[in-house]
Amino acid sequence: MEYWQIPLFIVIVILCIHHLFRRYNYFKRHGILHVPPVMILGDVASVVFRRTSFGDYLQKLYSSKPDAKYFGFYVTTQPIVLLRDPELIKEVFVKNYESFLNRRGLAEFNDPLFSNNLFSLRGQKWRDVRTLLSPAFTSSKIKIMFTLMSDCAIDFTKSLSEISADKGDMDMKNVFSKYTNDVIATCAFGIKVDSMKNPTNQFYLHGKEATGFFETRALKILFLRTFPKLMKLFGFKFLSHNATIFFKDIVKTTIATRDAENIIRPDMIQLMMDIRGKRVNERELNIDDMTAQAFIFFLGGFDTSSTAMSFAAHELAANPDVQAKLRQEIDEVLVSTNGKVTYETINHLKYLDMVMSEVLRLYPPALYVERQCERPYEFPPVLPSEKSVIIKKGQIIWAPVYAIQRDEKYYDKPEKFRPERFSDKNAYHNSPCYIPFGLGPRMCIANRFALLEIKVLLFHLLARCELKPCAKTTLPMKFSKKGVFLTPEGGFWLNVQRRSDMHPAIRNNCMFNS
Repeated sequence: MEYWQIPLFIVIVILCIHHLFRRYNYFKRHGILHVPPVMILGDVASVVFRRTSFGDYLQKLYSSKPDAKYFGFYVTTQPIVLLRDPELIKEVFVKNYESFLNRRGLAEFNDPLFSNNLFSLRGQKWRDVRTLLSPAFTSSKIKIMFTLMSDCAIDFTKSLSEISADKGDMDMKNVFSKYTNDVIATCAFGIKVDSMKNPTNQFYLHGKEATGFFETRALKILFLRTFPKLMKLFGFKFLSHNATIFFKDIVKTTIATRDAENIIRPDMIQLMMDIRGKRVNERELNIDDMTAQAFIFFLGGFDTSSTAMSFAAHELAANPDVQAKLRQEIDEVLVSTNGKVTYETINHLKYLDMVMSEVLRLYPPALYVERQCERPYEFPPVLPSEKSVIIKKGQIIWAPVYAIQRDEKYYDKPEKFRPERFSDKNAYHNSPCYIPFGLGPRMCIANRFALLEIKVLLFHLLARCELKPCAKTTLPMKFSKKGVFLTPEGGFWLNVQRRSDMHPAIRNNCMFNS
């Protein structure tokens, strides 16, 4: 090392130490109750080194200060305020959402499909696109897509019921992702595929590529989210060039073909085509916008819906009494309708709704929801004896959905799977203690679509098949320490067998009616 390089190195080290010292003294400087940080990794060292799952880590963190309305902690060098009080969560996410409108999203990524979608957009751009897209997710529009969804469910569950008994043990996440792939391909892009018969179709392969990154490279995501400028500097991307081109070409070709041949189809592409001429604040959806929205719809539906289905199947197999009760409800409907099940029928299955509510309570799609403070905002005292706190602009806020929905303060015996706790639909719905899809104006825009997709699948699956634990089933549930999403150690393995007492309407391959 040259002599002049030594003082330069010392200066760099001093500057780095000064930066870290300031970052890790953020909460102390601002007088906010917090968990003492661990240098470099913040408070997430146990997750990074795979000593605990992210869900278990969040629950332990949440329980560490049981009397506090909120407190601070660090993810690497990022200070985050964790909200524990449901009323404060409602205040931040609903009543005063304008002060907490944005999330970090995926806007820092170099992929336009990630940065231009509704999840990542901020401020007025988000408002404009949300206003344009909201009509596409009304009950009447989702009802139109019910027929497409039902066709996929019938084909999928029929193939599943025809698998030989000696091949009945299967990883349900892998199987269900084929169904969700087919649903999103047809409902978002207008392309019909059958992933059970053709598992190498491009939609399925690119979906596995996109979701696989989040599942296997959690540490890299954590690092890059902490240092977003490095992402742009090094041109980091999630999707391969071929995958990006594939999704763009699908949308462009579909729109061009429909315009030229006057084709109308009840899917998301059509719904966005129908609002092309509408403008909000001089903004309308262009091809890139439409591609980004269709892609995030595909990505979310491909992974989160298949995961929710997998947890539902797991609990039904682990609780045969619940499965029997739900199967009875399904069979009664098949008898009363002679197999002609409609959109309205599915949405009026009370026990199915209770089962799904309980699944989403125990296993919410997002373990936490995030907002970023847009202007200085006064929080109430952390504890009765403390003073109020001013939250600074730019501060990241988390509402720990997973931990709140497993808090015995709000749910009796929260670790138990008990669909009956939702028998009174007003008990938890629209409550800040039950927020599986988030809450406020930025809650999941497609939550009704996702619920319908799952309910249609479970209806047909239990009408045709029986679910049982197998040798590889994780009982009791124990979460994997890899990645940042909920998944059992070893996967979602179950045994699937064709029902011997299948209703004649199903045995005769009845079709759903829209």
